[in-house]
Amino acid sequence: MRKIWLASYPQGIPSEIDVRAYASLGEMLERSCRRFRDKTAFANMGATLTYGEFDRLSRDFGACLQQELGLLKGDCVAIMLPNLLQYPVALFGTLRAGLTVVNVNPLYTATELEQQLDDSDAKAIIVLENFAHTLERALEKTRLQYVITTQLGDLFPPVKRWLVNLVVKHVKRMVPSWDIPDAIGFRDALAMGARRALRDVAVSSEDVAFLQYTGGTTGVPKGAILTHGNMVANVEQTAAWIGTTLREGEETVITALPLYHIFALTANLLVFLKLGGRNVLITNPRDIPRFVAELKETRFTAITGVNTLFSALLDAPGFDEVRAANRGALKIAVAGGMAVQRAVAERWQQAMGVPLVEGYGLTEASPIVCSNPFDAVEFSGKLGLPVPSTEVAILNENGDEVPLGELGEICVRGPQVMRGYWNAPEETAKIFTPNGWLRTGDIGRMDERGFVEFSDRRKDVIVVSGFKAYPTEIEDVAMMHPGVKDAGAVGVPDPRSGEAVALFVVRKDPGLTAKALLEHCAKHLTGYKLPRRIEFRNQLPKTPIGKILHRQLREEAARSHG
Repeated sequence: MRKIWLASYPQGIPSEIDVRAYASLGEMLERSCRRFRDKTAFANMGATLTYGEFDRLSRDFGACLQQELGLLKGDCVAIMLPNLLQYPVALFGTLRAGLTVVNVNPLYTATELEQQLDDSDAKAIIVLENFAHTLERALEKTRLQYVITTQLGDLFPPVKRWLVNLVVKHVKRMVPSWDIPDAIGFRDALAMGARRALRDVAVSSEDVAFLQYTGGTTGVPKGAILTHGNMVANVEQTAAWIGTTLREGEETVITALPLYHIFALTANLLVFLKLGGRNVLITNPRDIPRFVAELKETRFTAITGVNTLFSALLDAPGFDEVRAANRGALKIAVAGGMAVQRAVAERWQQAMGVPLVEGYGLTEASPIVCSNPFDAVEFSGKLGLPVPSTEVAILNENGDEVPLGELGEICVRGPQVMRGYWNAPEETAKIFTPNGWLRTGDIGRMDERGFVEFSDRRKDVIVVSGFKAYPTEIEDVAMMHPGVKDAGAVGVPDPRSGEAVALFVVRKDPGLTAKALLEHCAKHLTGYKLPRRIEFRNQLPKTPIGKILHRQLREEAARSHG
């Protein structure tokens, strides 16, 4: 196919990357630890780890898994942790031991956890004590052999560790009671591993690094099989795209999105590990006052997030002080994971002086597929250009490419694309075309310069009397009203038009009425796109990274108006 986007690449960005730059993620880690040994790798709640300390601790953890627990190459190890120093140690210890990581959302219910552990056949799990009671309820129906528990402050200096763990457990009572016989403490695991040698395991680009669970295009959780080669390729693609915008060994990135999510895993943890950056881990970004307080004390050069995170920061008391404290430091702000609303992007650039650079990806592609150039001077409203060594096509329902500018399904080919879904050959067959294109389930178009524009999720499109209305467009218009804090649009059954638009809104202005909002929408939307129902809510259902759960909104609307 003709890669028209290459003509729009910034100067110096290569069209292809070396997919074999590293044999494995472990090799990448070891090389960075040698190069940046004395520099800070991670910071969390005022505690830090240098690259040298990170190297030693991850080696010790890997040796424990290998030599003490007897896990064998390819065995799955689940990690159920928020953003703590323990997370990268556990993750790279697992990978260096030749094992496969299964990332788990710590907020899962026992049923959700049981399903993921059972499907992945995980042999061991590392879990924060705060969530051990959930694991206890799921344990009987899994094949787990080993449980390693950790407390919030386990990798803090001694006095801070004892104080934090005491306050969390006994003062704030944030640890529900649990009882898991033979559970191993994280610090005990490190001590056991320190007495043993980490056996060298031959890990190639074809070996599985992650079973990364996702709802994919159907909403049913499936494990995307991501190899070391997939992940290394995506790191190299992203680093090539960054070019000279960031300098090795000199950058500080704010990591507020959970590392168990593929966006932060690749864009923050892996990319900045390669660059020798300092990664500031935010354990609970929903605690906005504490988050803002930490940002005031940190001169950061990069931050990633989703639309809702940037919006929350802009609205937070004290953010003006963050802007003042960080003046001149910030180089890039990257948004992904969900569509960025123009109103939020423009407010961010006005406040921080750099545009939100939007990118696009999905778990099945490790995840980064497209990005806007980092030399952009303003928000484009587009997903950007395919990154090096990536092909993007817009296909119709028959699998044929549509003309430039027309809507179709965004499809992807490249070295970052997964092998398939774990234990789900039928789902794998559905998501790939006969020509090897990964069907994303996203509707979009490509312009004459090769920029890809997102329209909506295929499953979320609202069909009103045969005309297609896209929730993202409706939500963007609603968010333009100064009285709106959040908005979600879904289709609901309608006897005359088949479907109609229902708009769910969280108010910023308590006095905002449905009539006033509808009048605003009528100025920007054609008739069939206008909401037939507007409901005000205190909050909208969302995923852990802030995506609106449209399916849940549809179900709630159907129940209340069935």
